[in-house]
Amino acid sequence: MLAEKQLLIDYCPFEITPEQINESIQNHNGKLIVSGLLQKANERNFNGRIYPKKILMREADKYLRTQIKERRAIGELDHPESQIINLNNVSHNILDLWWKDNDLYGKLEVLTTPSGNILRELFKNGIKLGISSRGLGSVKELKEDNTVEVCDDFEIICFDMVSSPSTRGAFMYPLTEGINKKNSVNNKWINVERLITEILMGA
Repeated sequence: MLAEKQLLIDYCPFEITPEQINESIQNHNGKLIVSGLLQKANERNFNGRIYPKKILMREADKYLRTQIKERRAIGELDHPESQIINLNNVSHNILDLWWKDNDLYGKLEVLTTPSGNILRELFKNGIKLGISSRGLGSVKELKEDNTVEVCDDFEIICFDMVSSPSTRGAFMYPLTEGINKKNSVNNKWINVERLITEILMGA
């Protein structure tokens, strides 16, 4: 009996500084373009899932040849529990994908949509966010405790920007000539809801 397809959501944290953001905008005529890890193959993530590289490579190649090539590789700010991309929440567009061993990397442009503007301001204020794959597929249980493997019927829907990281080691960086990797962001709590309200109200 075949397993039922379900919505599969997995996260990768990333971090950039306001200084890096300003440099990226200057180098791309006002556009904010960031690059980093999107997903890992053949490794158990924080959700207890393993994505076989063969399956993830197939889907990444298809995503590159269709959505990215046709400039419709859009993603939302935060994850909806849906297979449908809500255009009202679109914040970014994926520009490219590539592999480094078992790690899938990507480059994305932050759009000047309402959600994209919020995303940009969150970056500028040093909020630690994540990028998250949203896909549809079934899983099978492995012998390891609480570990499942994504099956061959998996399909990538999109990559969203989120606040809850779950895949190890994925950080986005602005694309600049020289990236200052020193983290100059102070470690402090920031009220995200208040910040978003200020952005929306034009404060």
